[in-house]
Amino acid sequence: MDVYDAVRSLIVLGTYPAGRPVTELELCERLGVSRTPVREALRRLEGDGLVRAARRGVTVVELDAKALRDAYLVRASLEALTAELAARRQRDGELSPASVARLVEHADLADQATRRGDLVAGARHNRAFHQYVAALADNPAASEVLDRIWDQITVSTRASLTAPVRPALVDDEHRRLIEAVTNGDPERAAAHAREHVLATMSVLAEQGGET
Repeated sequence: MDVYDAVRSLIVLGTYPAGRPVTELELCERLGVSRTPVREALRRLEGDGLVRAARRGVTVVELDAKALRDAYLVRASLEALTAELAARRQRDGELSPASVARLVEHADLADQATRRGDLVAGARHNRAFHQYVAALADNPAASEVLDRIWDQITVSTRASLTAPVRPALVDDEHRRLIEAVTNGDPERAAAHAREHVLATMSVLAEQGGET
């Protein structure tokens, strides 16, 4: 793992939570590297929207209510696109049965972890499910932007991570998306993906929950 990936993981996984100041020296000591790669990593992470320059080092960014809503709206549009593309590839015979089965497996893991109350694992598997939809779309540009949006949302909503008020509904939304992709129905896949993200945004605005 290079320095950029290491620092990004420290932020996304919550070692350095939103609002936390981080100095170059602290990162150098933690990672056992010189200041040059740390400085370059922080520059890239600032471009990713995860940190902002501070008097000493950087501060991990926490999106305000409007910025978080904006991020969710972008995510909704991009996930609608990737779901549509995945369904098109399925319709055109480009996806293997194993890849579709893997999508179901991701949904199963997310649902199982959430129902047993393991919120950290549930969030991790949930993100893996959505990332896999994007992988099936085979559009690297969309996947790259989605990863950045997911990072920003994860960091800014970590403190509000609580037991989801709608675990069955979240899983049901995932299953409808899987069905549309499996059936090769681009329009329905896009609609289900968009509705899922917007529903998540609405619940989070009220009291937090599964992303």
